[in-house]
Amino acid sequence: MIVVAAFYKFTKLEDYREKREPLLNFCQEKGIKGSILLAEEGINSTIAGSKDAINDFFSYLKSDSRFANIEHKESYTNSLPFERMKVLLKKEIVTLGVKEVDPTSQVGNYVNPKDWNQLITNPEVILVDTRNEYEFKIGTFKGAKNPHIHSFREFTDYVKQNLDTEKTPKVAMFCTGGIRCEKSTSYLLSQGFKEVYHLQGGILKYLEEIPENESLWEGECFVFDERIAVKHGLEKGNYDMCFGCGHPLSEEDKQSEKYEASVCCPYCHDDLTEEKRARQLMRKSQNKYHLN
Repeated sequence: MIVVAAFYKFTKLEDYREKREPLLNFCQEKGIKGSILLAEEGINSTIAGSKDAINDFFSYLKSDSRFANIEHKESYTNSLPFERMKVLLKKEIVTLGVKEVDPTSQVGNYVNPKDWNQLITNPEVILVDTRNEYEFKIGTFKGAKNPHIHSFREFTDYVKQNLDTEKTPKVAMFCTGGIRCEKSTSYLLSQGFKEVYHLQGGILKYLEEIPENESLWEGECFVFDERIAVKHGLEKGNYDMCFGCGHPLSEEDKQSEKYEASVCCPYCHDDLTEEKRARQLMRKSQNKYHLN
């Protein structure tokens, strides 16, 4: 059984460049695969490996006092969902593009999953999904606002155009694992919003802890590994992924005349050039060859 561990932490990490090689070497020695993003503002990662390897990794990471209290979410799969290990240096561990936003100095109020339902059913609270359009479409919380964004950088425009400190004084936000909400709540506070809340541990923690018969979650939750999407209890969902554009695909999508396995789907078919089609067909034939 393979453990998939997702984690992040905002912390002052001035020496983040120096941490890249030791982290990469440690993971490679333990057979861990996945990706780690490092920036001056902290760390963001999803990795996978054996139970012992993941335990050893967190013992190693927590030997740095800045990560001593870091938390992670675990799920399980039968095979490694990543092909290699990458440790990348970034300007931000999640890109909002607003320098003044600093989650290490101010963030919104954390709400435990068991208290989330009570908060979001309060008519005075505006509930906003901070994720991208394609993620919202396959699942979200009942009554959540769709910001219609295609990257997190666009979220600030949504706030400016749709939220008001006087008309929407109470705002609750959520994302997959919690990291976007650290920045989005910090941003809203910097814009003068007084009551800002976010789901602690994100959707994944909610789906892990809240029984389905008590849940206000509708649909499935997109995840960035081979499972594509998960349901309550973090069980693998019913979506596949387009190898052409990476968009999650439902069974209905795969019935479309614009779907061609391993080549294109309804979301990328019309933009597919002949050159890219040829590359996709070549990759498809190579994959078939290797499988045989």
